[in-house]
Amino acid sequence: MIEFHLDAKSGLSPYLQIVQQVRHALRLGMLREGDQLPTVKEVVAHLAINANTVLKAYRELEHEGLVTARPGVGTFVTATLTGTSLAAHGPLRLELQRWLAKARRAGLDEESIEALFMTTFRSTAQEDIA
Repeated sequence: MIEFHLDAKSGLSPYLQIVQQVRHALRLGMLREGDQLPTVKEVVAHLAINANTVLKAYRELEHEGLVTARPGVGTFVTATLTGTSLAAHGPLRLELQRWLAKARRAGLDEESIEALFMTTFRSTAQEDIA
């Protein structure tokens, strides 16, 4: 089962962070069709946030057709977002972990690593378009 976490420095509202984490888990195959999301009560207890925040996130996911709520039972995954072979994820994740370790050894903090990654990611994506 997925365990949510919130990052106050992310700039995203808590409900969007929950939505994003579910999408990522679906994309990476960590959540599959039929899996149950944590109950609203569990998320509220774990994250110390308002139940309406969790409900808003779950409604958004339901609106996108990714989950369905079963009253009195819970919220369940109804679709996945895996588009590529999950077999490719393992080697890529290992390579990324090695790169992150190199970046930390080079003295980069978390924000610098994120800035470097996002800048490179965006410039590469723009080169692919051109």
